[in-house]
Amino acid sequence: MVLRINFPLTFAEVHAGMCEDHLLAAVSFPLFLAANLVTVVILSRGNFGLTKGITRYLLAMAVADLLVVITDVIFNRINDLYFPTCFLDYTPLCSLKFVLVYAALDSSVWLTVAFTFDRFVAICCQQLKRKYCTQTTAAVVIGVVTVLFSAKNARWYFTYQPLYVINNVPWFCDVKVSFYDSAAWVTLDWIDTILTPCVPFLLILTLNVLTVRHIMVVSKARQGFRVQRNANNRHDPEMQNRRKSIILLFAVSGSFLLLWATHVTVFLYWRITQTYSYETLEDPFYIALETGYMSQVLSSCTNTYIYAVTQTKFREQLKSMVKSPFVLVCQLMK
Repeated sequence: MVLRINFPLTFAEVHAGMCEDHLLAAVSFPLFLAANLVTVVILSRGNFGLTKGITRYLLAMAVADLLVVITDVIFNRINDLYFPTCFLDYTPLCSLKFVLVYAALDSSVWLTVAFTFDRFVAICCQQLKRKYCTQTTAAVVIGVVTVLFSAKNARWYFTYQPLYVINNVPWFCDVKVSFYDSAAWVTLDWIDTILTPCVPFLLILTLNVLTVRHIMVVSKARQGFRVQRNANNRHDPEMQNRRKSIILLFAVSGSFLLLWATHVTVFLYWRITQTYSYETLEDPFYIALETGYMSQVLSSCTNTYIYAVTQTKFREQLKSMVKSPFVLVCQLMK
């Protein structure tokens, strides 16, 4: 989503906005970066009781989420806040930055879809499970998603033009007027938003609903079978695991809906009302826009944890990583 800002803003408004962004960056960036780095390290070890195919999906999701934090938070937000003029503001690099931001974001979202579909097949399609839920298939799907959405977002490189040209050197990125007026650009932007996140949300929600429905049907049948076999034994470990799966799947769909709802709403409002700018930092449209961006970045830190942190062995390795520096210090002090 690309918007114009009508200047000038007052100094107080700019200062207030910068303070808010500074606070957001100071609080969220270390948390996001550390969470994703730890997740990547633990998943790369692959010693927490999951199949290699699942591990590949989770690791790819964690890497994509880490790239979102690096490109969007570091190269985009923090760079603009703390280094307002640096080599990253050179127009070709500035344009490339946005390509990387959108490519990482799309890859993160669609890898979540791919993993959700893999779990749907594993739970609901037993005949297809042996052929599809394999390490090779996971590697192919991850490669296709990465290449496809990297190519799709290459168009962002041609969306921007220099804001200033100083000594024949182009600086900063300014959205071309044709982006708003050209039918081709408007169509591509609609397609882009439909592909991310509208279609992923519908797919994840549909797959989760179908998976939950299948789990409930199987659980009822299993419960009836166990009652017939042993009326006194009311504890069924398998049904407990299925109940946990239902909670996990609802958490995924619910978090995705919650964290992307503002972004989608702002986009629809933007297109329907043709609101391309805001005058002050207290404008409700600006607040909604920034909230959508913040939630969008936050979504890059939730999916991996929803799937992985619930694993007992993952938590054990996380505790081990936290304790290891202190254990090392104690050993050195002896």
